Amino acid sequence: MMPQKVPVVLVHGWRSHPGIWNRLIPRLSHEGIPFGNFDHTPMSGASVEEIAAVLQEYICMKRNETGYTGQIDIVCHSMGGGIARYMLEVLDGKTRHERVRQLIAIGPPNNGSAMAELFNHPVYGSKIIARLTNVFVPEGYNPADDIIVQEFRPGSTTMRTLAAAGTRRDIRYQLILAANLSDAPGFFPCFEGKTWESDGHGSWRQTCAGDGIVSHSESIIPGAAVEILPADPAVLNSCGDQYCHIKLPRNPEVMNRVMDHLLSFSGKTP
Repeated sequence: MMPQKVPVVLVHGWRSHPGIWNRLIPRLSHEGIPFGNFDHTPMSGASVEEIAAVLQEYICMKRNETGYTGQIDIVCHSMGGGIARYMLEVLDGKTRHERVRQLIAIGPPNNGSAMAELFNHPVYGSKIIARLTNVFVPEGYNPADDIIVQEFRPGSTTMRTLAAAGTRRDIRYQLILAANLSDAPGFFPCFEGKTWESDGHGSWRQTCAGDGIVSHSESIIPGAAVEILPADPAVLNSCGDQYCHIKLPRNPEVMNRVMDHLLSFSGKTP
């Protein structure tokens, strides 16, 4: 028997863990939405393709356990979106065995990460890493040893492969992004409330159109619906830091939007 609600698979991001969904999961349970919480923390040192293949196996396993063969939704944070997209667009791009209704991505670096590139910059890299130490990266972090960061550099083979594959017309892509709409320094203090991005000409600039780690230009892809939060910029005066990249999966407004999409989407794609 098909479940009343479309099942959801949750995919966490880089150097994160399944616990980031600990405020969303009770809401899924309350609404009777079946879910699977994909954990790729044991795969440290694995490539995007390798993690995407294990995600595919995980979904297959959940289907075998439940006997469910219908569409599913996937909710991702950060680089978890790239893992899900690689599974759907590259590994399954031609066969399209994976029946996915919608991919909801929170702050995804779909076009590669300026931060990943800056980590490797001979001049700026050490300064950027120093600012993010114990906030976004651990003490003594070395990007040269991090295969995921290398693969999310704009222009990498992985990013070129994703771009060449393109999005799928049978899947709805929903991007939930944050912005420092009031230019509040407390939004992400490491960078005075701004987000680094490429200027498209080999240099770097800071923008309020981002969540402190991922800029909007890195997230937006053709055909994807985009929401930029907060809906009311005034909330940034009291809780601006709740809209930075790291805290988005637990942000109440973000969770409200995720739940709205899970519960109200008709399943029709363009």
